[in-house]
Amino acid sequence: MASLIELANDPSKRSAIVDDAARLLDAEVADKRGFSGKAVKLAFKAVKGVSPGMIPMSIDALLDDFCAQVQPFWESSQASGQSTRAYFEANSQAIASALLSITDARAERSTQRVLKSAYGKLRGQAVKHITEATPRLADLIERHGS
Repeated sequence: MASLIELANDPSKRSAIVDDAARLLDAEVADKRGFSGKAVKLAFKAVKGVSPGMIPMSIDALLDDFCAQVQPFWESSQASGQSTRAYFEANSQAIASALLSITDARAERSTQRVLKSAYGKLRGQAVKHITEATPRLADLIERHGS
C-alpha cells in the first residue's frame, strides 16, 4: 500500500485527489444549516470570489501537508481492523487538530486579507466542521489509498 504522500506526489493521481477533495468541500458546505451554516456558506462564497480556481488551488497547495498529517491515522485505521470511516469518526477530534495545525500556520502567514478574514471568522467552529466532514474524508482516502 502506497503512502498518502506518495499518492499525492503522483501527478495523475494528484489531480483526481484535488478534484475529489473540492467536491467533498462543496458537499460539506452545501450541507451546512442554521446560522453557522450561513456563515460558512458566505465565507466559502467570498473565498471563491477571490478567484474561480481558488478552492482547488488551495487544496493542491495544502495537500502534501494534509497527507503528512493524515498518514498516521490512515496507517492506524488499516492496522485496527476497523473500517476507515469508523476509525476516522472515532478519531475525528485528533484529525481535526492535526489538519488545523496546518491551516492555522498558513492563515497566520497569509497576505490575502479576504482569506484571513474568512478563516478568522470560521476558525472557532472549525473543529466541529472538520469532525462532521471526517466520514467523507475517510471515504476519499479509502477511494484513493486502496
